[in-house]
Amino acid sequence: MNYIGAHVSSSGGLEKTVLRAIQIKATAFSFFTKNQRQWFSPPLIQKKIDQFKAMCIKYSFQPQQILPHSSYLINLGHPIDELLRKSRKSFIDEMIRCSQLGLIFLNFHPGSHLNKITENACLLRVSDSINIALEKTQNVIAVIENTAGQGTNIGYCFEHLSEIIKNIDDKSRVGVCIDTCHLFASGYDLRTKKDCENTFEKFNSLIGLKYLKGIHLNDSKKKINSRVDRHESLGLGEIGTAAFTWIIKNENFSSIPIILETANPMIWEEEIDWLRSQKKL
Repeated sequence: MNYIGAHVSSSGGLEKTVLRAIQIKATAFSFFTKNQRQWFSPPLIQKKIDQFKAMCIKYSFQPQQILPHSSYLINLGHPIDELLRKSRKSFIDEMIRCSQLGLIFLNFHPGSHLNKITENACLLRVSDSINIALEKTQNVIAVIENTAGQGTNIGYCFEHLSEIIKNIDDKSRVGVCIDTCHLFASGYDLRTKKDCENTFEKFNSLIGLKYLKGIHLNDSKKKINSRVDRHESLGLGEIGTAAFTWIIKNENFSSIPIILETANPMIWEEEIDWLRSQKKL
């Protein structure tokens, strides 16, 4: 079966994320383990950890259905050493939080070179950062999200993701999350079934489907190759609906979390229902 859900709020306690997922009839969800606009948060207390785990058990959410997202502040390829160390420390903290919650993934944006170092140097810094984090943590897979290539962000092409993975020591603990809006905005066409086949054939050739640990399912407000990250509700943007139908029907994606980050949370339940209906076509 497909694990389909959305990125839900953790306001009021991490255990509330499970209830919010259930409210939209989700079988997957994403959330921030702490305030995404702060570098560090107080450590998780055991009571909150136990409450979250109990809610997951109660509503039958397994770790492979949950794709937590790291803080947007983290830049694992930061060109300034002091800020790179700060990003690495924050990333390790988030990996530890995921492990404490019994989760197996941490999704993150790879980073930016800020026009101070080359793209290749930035990619190597990201790999080094991941290696450091993996050495200091256990169980959790570092899941790299592709970017739209906005500004000085790296990770906007499959070659970048492949290069990062190539330099990871423990490849069993690294993966990729593909965001369809980012993919389209960075120049990969998804508007027809054939476009989707071609794009994911490239992904498999350069990276490998075995590394795909999750999908962020979003339409795009902006045109292909715009390099602008603006999410839209499914079918209301430049991608259309063919890609989302194709993804849902593709058995390669049937056991990974498929997460909506679309523009209107009020219709997430409708979008999830529509996606499930596509499976039956």
